[in-house]
Amino acid sequence: MALTPLVYWAQRHKEIYLRVELTDAQNIDVLVLENVLRFRARGHGAKGLNEYCFSLEFLSPVKPEVSYKSTQRQVNITVRKEQHGWWDRLTVQERKPVFLAPDFDRWLDESDAEMENREKDEKRNRLRAAKHEEEGFVSLKMGYLFMYNLVQFLGFSWIFVNMTVRLFIFGQDSLYDTFHTISDVMFFCQILASVEVLNAAFGVVKTGVVPPLIQVVGRNFILFIIFGSLEEMHHRPVVFFVFYLWSAIEIVRYPFYMLGCFNTEWKTLTWLRYTIWIPLYPLGVLAEAVAVIQSIPIFYETKRFSIPVPKVFGTSINFCYILHIYLVLMFLGLFINFRHLYKQRKRRFRTKKRKAN
Repeated sequence: MALTPLVYWAQRHKEIYLRVELTDAQNIDVLVLENVLRFRARGHGAKGLNEYCFSLEFLSPVKPEVSYKSTQRQVNITVRKEQHGWWDRLTVQERKPVFLAPDFDRWLDESDAEMENREKDEKRNRLRAAKHEEEGFVSLKMGYLFMYNLVQFLGFSWIFVNMTVRLFIFGQDSLYDTFHTISDVMFFCQILASVEVLNAAFGVVKTGVVPPLIQVVGRNFILFIIFGSLEEMHHRPVVFFVFYLWSAIEIVRYPFYMLGCFNTEWKTLTWLRYTIWIPLYPLGVLAEAVAVIQSIPIFYETKRFSIPVPKVFGTSINFCYILHIYLVLMFLGLFINFRHLYKQRKRRFRTKKRKAN
């Protein structure tokens, strides 16, 4: 014969909460039919291990969908009211069933429940406002990154196309006037590239600060110190090779970042982005090293940028000695960035293989 378990109840404006004191409940059957909730299960209750059941006819209409969750100690049931409001009692009968008692752990007065609803609404509104602000910030950041990458792509594309066309038209002669025809745009692009270090430093993009810092400082050193400050270097063919290798890398890198702003991917471009640097990056560093080596005799003769020192140690330290140290640091930077780019490539294509599997 089925027994009746102890049932505790509480309410909110939208829901009814029932807690059935039944340990290790099994074969649970809960349903709402014609505004009557029927419960049956087997478990350990007040009378030990037995079949327990009960039924409740609610004071007002409730929705037929009912949810419950069984734990080791009890069964928690949630019933949703058809119309939001506060009930004076739980059942149609004015006399409370003997097995039913208030759940003081969850019990609230109507005013307290209203306050709880207001707090929930306020929290929901705050979360919604925060979400809108975050979406606005993400949209602003996405627009900013897209415009930056677009400007850089256009700048380096102009450099690459201009140099290619001039090479086909003028042949070998185009190697000797690269600086005068290209330098203004290259100055602009490389100064603007300093933004990439700031983006990494302030978390606008998720990457380390060291790799972009090495690249920006290294390129600007070659551009402004080696090429820009020495007129004797302006007509050297090495300028053509440095500019051409730089632009060849960037006309692939920046479109990749542009598509990334919209979570879009072009597989061919992705492959080029993570592969083309393998031959071009070392060649670019080699061309930069040639430029530094060619500039050393000029700095030695002109004593430009020499560092004055106390007379005890001599008159000055020639800048060419610093360039010898820079050559060593240049190849150290090549190793650091090459390792960073290799890890990126490995991580990217390993992830894509996992998704494919």
